Amino acid sequence: MVAFLLVLVVVLALLGAVHRYVWQRLVRDVTTPGSVPRRVGTAALVALPLLSLAALVSGRAGAPFALQQAVAWPGFLWLALLLYVTLALAVGEAVRPLLRAWLARRAAAAAPAEPVHAAAPTEPVRASAPVAVPAEAPAAAGRPVPHGPTPAPAAAPATDPSQEPTPTLTPAPEPASAEPTPSDLSRRLFVSRVVAGSAAAVAVGTVGYGTYGVLRGPKLKRVTVPLAKVPRAAHGYRIAVVSDIHLGPILGRAHTQRIVDTINSAQPDLIAVVGDLVDGTVENLGTAAEPLARLRARHGSFFVTGNHEYFSGADAWVDHVRELGLRPLRNERVEIAAGFDLAGVDDVAGESEGRGPDFVRALGDRDRARASVLLAHQPIVVHDAVRHGVDLQLSGHTHGGQLWPGGFLAELANPTVAGLERYGDTQLYVSRGAGAWGPPVRVGAPSDITIVELASKQA
Repeated sequence: MVAFLLVLVVVLALLGAVHRYVWQRLVRDVTTPGSVPRRVGTAALVALPLLSLAALVSGRAGAPFALQQAVAWPGFLWLALLLYVTLALAVGEAVRPLLRAWLARRAAAAAPAEPVHAAAPTEPVRASAPVAVPAEAPAAAGRPVPHGPTPAPAAAPATDPSQEPTPTLTPAPEPASAEPTPSDLSRRLFVSRVVAGSAAAVAVGTVGYGTYGVLRGPKLKRVTVPLAKVPRAAHGYRIAVVSDIHLGPILGRAHTQRIVDTINSAQPDLIAVVGDLVDGTVENLGTAAEPLARLRARHGSFFVTGNHEYFSGADAWVDHVRELGLRPLRNERVEIAAGFDLAGVDDVAGESEGRGPDFVRALGDRDRARASVLLAHQPIVVHDAVRHGVDLQLSGHTHGGQLWPGGFLAELANPTVAGLERYGDTQLYVSRGAGAWGPPVRVGAPSDITIVELASKQA
């Protein structure tokens, strides 16, 4: 309990720091104090994380389903937007100084050169010697020239040294101020708005495209798996693997119908629903799951629980999918007429209810000369599958990471995040899933339904 509280405190502190950083870059740096845009942006960055918290806890808290639906869309989408706007702003931190420096050089190159003026003389001008006047000067127009001796010019007044003009001193230039100039402030505001606008546009575009991919529905993917023990009669046998449908406040009946139509179009021999069908109770989502009754396959449809079923009432959902025509495999095995065993185990999350995976019960007494295919929601049980001689394990759970770079985190907790890998004599195939948990968004991990085609080495 103490460890959980410590983790919760760290997560909340981290989210608070990220939201403050986003507010500084998207709101404070690009708006003026007291302006309407700043008030609106601040209010949004307070309301959106509260909606995200409500979206995360409303289902577990038993809130009315209408309220869950109301907060799910904005709350979960904000989590995806927060991720990508934060990543984009982090990249913008490297671009910001480069853009400011480029604008400063451009402004300096465009500025006109200042004219250079000669300095005024600072030495006083002293009186020179009297200049002799010629005896006769040309007569002015209309005036007679007087005759006689020319009077001597008046003597220049004596110069008083104390009355000499004071030299003019040029004031020293003032030191440059540390305060940014208006042009600096203008460049900073321009750069902040360019970086913030670009980050917001990248985040909205990424999340928008990822949401379209989920709402469009999963695409078919085909994988061929050679198995040494599969008889010639089972060569080319097709199993439709679908996991992580995640019906809930966002993905509903229309999502289920798209999945059913996609599976039926492939005409598989067998259908395997490997957990995390729902995020909610049968009461709220029973009608959303009803299209599963129209699944068609020659050897039927099978279901195993995922961890989210244990958050939503696993026993009630097992009963409901049985009513829809799917056969639950709860630590049990069935022989398929094509010549292999199909087994299924409960998810490890069921251990809290005493219904975890039981490999001995599901596989302990089988004929190991026959090929075996195991349905198990989480890939982490593959080591148990190896010990019990399973030839092929079909799993989901990881979503392929769902939101890049989530795949790197998923690799820390799962032996395989997506695709086909071999562990000893056991092959493990992990589907990326047909839906999405939390944000209805996938980036770098498109949803899929996989047609696994068994190949016999005897063929």
